[in-house]
Amino acid sequence: MTETGLTSAEVAELTRSGKANVVPDKSSKSVVAIVASNVFTYFNGIFALLAVLVVLAGSYKSLTFLPVVVANMIIGIVQQLRSKKVLDDLALLDVSEYVAIRDGVDTQVASEALVLGDLVRLASGQQIPADAVVVQGEAGVNESLLTGEADEIQKREGDELMSGSFVVAGELVARLTRVGADSYASQLTIKAKETKERRSQMVADIELIILVAGILIIPVGGLLYWQATTAEGLSFGEAIVSMVGAVIGMIPEGLYLLVTVALALSAMRLAKSKVLLHDMHSIEGLARVDVLCVDKTGTITSDQMSVREVFAAQGLPNDSAAVEQARGLLARYVNTVPDNNATMAALKDYLGSVAAFKDADVTPFTSKLKYSQVVVGNTTYRLGAPEFILPKDVLDQNRAAMDERAGAGMRVLVFARLVAGDEQAKGSIPNACPLLFVAIANAVRDNAPATFAEFARQGVAVKVISGDNPLTVSKVATEACIEGADRYVDASTLNTPEEIAEAVKTYTVFGRVKPEQKKQLVEALQANGLKVAMTGDGVNDILAMKEADCSIAMGGGSDAARQAAQVVLLDSDFSHMREIVSEGRRDINNVARSATLFLYKNIFSLALALFSIFGVFAYPLAPNQVSLISAFNIGLPAFLLAFEPNEKKQEGRFIIEVLLRSLPAALTSFVAIANMMMFAELFDISQTDVGTASTYLLSVVGFLILINIIQPPNCYRVAVLAVCLVGFVFCCGFLWQLFDVYDMSMRGWVLCVVFAFGEVGVLQIFSAIEDQILARISTR
Repeated sequence: MTETGLTSAEVAELTRSGKANVVPDKSSKSVVAIVASNVFTYFNGIFALLAVLVVLAGSYKSLTFLPVVVANMIIGIVQQLRSKKVLDDLALLDVSEYVAIRDGVDTQVASEALVLGDLVRLASGQQIPADAVVVQGEAGVNESLLTGEADEIQKREGDELMSGSFVVAGELVARLTRVGADSYASQLTIKAKETKERRSQMVADIELIILVAGILIIPVGGLLYWQATTAEGLSFGEAIVSMVGAVIGMIPEGLYLLVTVALALSAMRLAKSKVLLHDMHSIEGLARVDVLCVDKTGTITSDQMSVREVFAAQGLPNDSAAVEQARGLLARYVNTVPDNNATMAALKDYLGSVAAFKDADVTPFTSKLKYSQVVVGNTTYRLGAPEFILPKDVLDQNRAAMDERAGAGMRVLVFARLVAGDEQAKGSIPNACPLLFVAIANAVRDNAPATFAEFARQGVAVKVISGDNPLTVSKVATEACIEGADRYVDASTLNTPEEIAEAVKTYTVFGRVKPEQKKQLVEALQANGLKVAMTGDGVNDILAMKEADCSIAMGGGSDAARQAAQVVLLDSDFSHMREIVSEGRRDINNVARSATLFLYKNIFSLALALFSIFGVFAYPLAPNQVSLISAFNIGLPAFLLAFEPNEKKQEGRFIIEVLLRSLPAALTSFVAIANMMMFAELFDISQTDVGTASTYLLSVVGFLILINIIQPPNCYRVAVLAVCLVGFVFCCGFLWQLFDVYDMSMRGWVLCVVFAFGEVGVLQIFSAIEDQILARISTR
């Protein structure tokens, strides 16, 4: 291979031999994995075992729980496959492309189409796609995604590059030495994509509920069977039916499916708005966010900058000849530095293409230095933030002119020449002479005010974190209608963690922020117990994005930022953030509401099973009776209500709220049916009547809790309640033999009606206690 790169024939051969940069994608399940995850589950195994036992017992109508199990599997598979198709199609828009030298020509190539030995041009903002060695050029590289160290490392010819790191400044050509699964980042499971993975609170809590239920059903089921055959003297068939009725009531069969389908549908809806989720659970993270940290450029404003004005420094000649001479030097400067950011693009567009400085020693712009530098012979030029280039006396002399532009929302840069003897003062304030000031700006996005107003309405605070002049950022934030935009601070004055911790409590706008300070600001907000989301589009945002509870990248931003983010706005339209938050809140609120219904049945079934074991009673509910309740009191309303818009912000712990909401109803049904079982023995009421009465009593509380969770009512919620009521009544009236809902004796009806009215009063008492507990928790 020569400096002309690989030939087309060599690329084809390497691709055929498996030497392409293809990395196994663990973020998207295969079709087989989706089917397997819905079919081969622990609870499906339990259901299959119960079905076999019921068949052996000869009680075929007790198999009514199987259609619900099959329907759950089909719904889960179909919805996840639909979501997979939409997300996979959308992911094609997020493919990173690189310039590879092939056949002596620069060629745009997708990351996965690169092969071992390719020569690749890498520039600022790009993530290194595979392990490589530098063959030409020099660039600053950040390896924090791999090593955790934020320091920029200068890479020169012969140095190794690790995949997963990213170019901060400069340009170079590298030869790929290890690709695909052999690369360093792949062996570390691609930390850039994993970022700082956090388990979703809601999903973790639901998994805990399912784990507890999964552990309890085996011993409780075994004890029930033993008690029924030994103490009650029931036959094998009767004991199996009694045991199965209790066990299927304890299984939250549709709860995890409900969460999976809700998240999948949300991801699919967001995908239609060009929002790509690298982590589906990030929807929940955004819904719980208390503070949203945003950058100015590319988020509040468009990512297209324009030069508004160039003006001379105070105390220097301001005639047109002097300004034109300075403009000429600046034009050569911007055509010399390799920076390809939005600022440099605006300057090049304004100044035009001219001859670059020859034999120049170039230091590209970095967010750490806040300037770029070109050394030509004995002369050193710098372009960047005035505060980091000019000495204090010169800065003060020009403060009024700079503040005037900053107050109008413009960003001011200075083009300066260092006085002889100060050329090596990199990183410090030298004795610099300003040649020209440049005022640049980008317009506030049209939808920004409405977007931030919506966040304010939903109780989400906004912090603007930018490397620009704080006055400029404050002005732009004011135009975008961000609350508290007049409270701003220069982050270069915040030198200790204590000062940063205090500043986040006081200020809304932070200017002159360095990359490591962005991370510190996020950590300071989290230390106050707040959930933080971070948006970014450049490599200087990645450290903070990794630390945040949820990270969002703009589609037009750097490759590295997009790969490190959990959420990517592919069309860079920040207004989609409202949709993401709304989707997350819809999922959390509706799943919490539906989980209350599931846990009502599970907690009740466990309590009644234990009562039956230790009280030596036959479990009163048959599997088909439990299936009837599951269908119209739990499953159907849970799924119908799970997809309704709901933007209430969730403050508390998911599992605590769900348990407290479901416990009063579960205890009410338990008390009523346990008393029904005891009174049945006193009044010599048949076991058939007890089973039918228990079905009615369980459904009464089920509909009471359903009425409670649809508050405040609307047409859709009332319709859901009506459909469930009609369905239940229809099955009791016309399918009574299938569900064992028989006509009762007069004594059975009297006891059933008495306990039904008692349930209403008991539920009110338990609910009042629950409300007091929740109120105390919320005030902590």
